[in-house]
Amino acid sequence: MKILSIDTSSNICSVSILENNNIIYNKELKNTLTHSEKLMPMIEEAFKDIDFNISDIDLFVCSKGPGSFTGIRIGVATIHAFCDYYNKPGIGISSLEGLAYNIFPENLVCTMIDAKNDNVYSALFKCNNDHYELLGSYKSGNISDILEDLSNYKNEKIHFIGSGAIVNKDKIQKSFENAVFYNNDKNDSNSISLATSALYKYNNNIDDVSLSPLYLKKSSAEIELEKKKKN
Repeated sequence: MKILSIDTSSNICSVSILENNNIIYNKELKNTLTHSEKLMPMIEEAFKDIDFNISDIDLFVCSKGPGSFTGIRIGVATIHAFCDYYNKPGIGISSLEGLAYNIFPENLVCTMIDAKNDNVYSALFKCNNDHYELLGSYKSGNISDILEDLSNYKNEKIHFIGSGAIVNKDKIQKSFENAVFYNNDKNDSNSISLATSALYKYNNNIDDVSLSPLYLKKSSAEIELEKKKKN
């Protein structure tokens, strides 16, 4: 199965092409939020370097969030357009789940994305051989509240990963003495991990794969609009 996977949920724009779990092409542009300008040229460039066309893709994949509101909309809209034009299936994967697929420990994995001002997006997963099982639900809130929600697992070994884990490392370590952290790009969401998750879900007919954005909280523009209406 040939897969085109994109991730625009953060300041990294990532494009990958895989055949099943074999990586054929991968490119990332870091520290950019101009996904509307960068994404399509990156996709066009990808297909110049391989021996088949975008019409040969069997499955289109993207991150559906949480993360950058604008980036998520761009990625989801792009994949929707490809699915409609080529009449092929598309799968949306949570950026929190995608992060978990950066590692495969035998323990629990808590993914966290920094949402600024001591807030994070978070999810807890259990590794089950070649895939992850979500424990509970996706959450958005203050880091103290998120850690309190995890208190039932405080004596277990938990692997914390993502930008939110790095920013809040000291607070996490105070509550979880068995916490494990990672350096470098293991904390970055990427299109390869999204594709790995999507392929498992597709092959096993798992239905939590809609392309509807997963924001978890209201955008700044929505909050400001609500304030104006109240006034």
